[in-house]
Amino acid sequence: MYQTILFDLDGTLTDSGKGITNAVSYALAKAGIQVEDKSTLFPFIGPPLKDSFKEFYHFTEEQASQRVRDYREYYNVKGLFENEVYPGIEKLLSDIKKSGRRIGLATSKPDKLSIQILDHFHLLPYFDIISAPTMDEKRNTKIEVIEYALEQFGITDVSDVVMVGDRKFDILGAKHFGMDSIGVLYGYGSREELTEAGATYLVENTEGIWSVL
Repeated sequence: MYQTILFDLDGTLTDSGKGITNAVSYALAKAGIQVEDKSTLFPFIGPPLKDSFKEFYHFTEEQASQRVRDYREYYNVKGLFENEVYPGIEKLLSDIKKSGRRIGLATSKPDKLSIQILDHFHLLPYFDIISAPTMDEKRNTKIEVIEYALEQFGITDVSDVVMVGDRKFDILGAKHFGMDSIGVLYGYGSREELTEAGATYLVENTEGIWSVL
């Protein structure tokens, strides 16, 4: 039985697509790029933001940093709450806590914003630790985020730890440490993406997560 469960945030605990894509669209518009179909921005959900601006729009490091600042102009005020908790998440977190196990957040969203979102949706009390990048972009990769989560828990043996997420970055981050992972199919990563990344389990909903746990 897994004793420590690490959760991704965007696309795993909350459906944050609207707020993120609106904020990315806002940032791109400031660079003179108009996005007609915001669903094309779904790949921005999950990985570090600056990396996505560089990968998908070929911005330089300096340009990508400016796009992140532009993104936050919108997201930190409005996009943050263009968001909703997936069905069954609060019950899942409650059931895990009642079973005496530990819950950690391991997300690429900056720590300040992550805490605001969890608090807004009354989920923060379920979490024993929060591991996320700082607002000045320290701990910017998923591997660094998971490493920090393990450090906070004082974990050296990962055999009873599992990572739950919706994108390949969650799965590959877990694999880096030899951890099992649960890929959720209700988020923003496809079955193919999660399978190719090597997810230990694939589940359709929160009931599926609980059945694995």
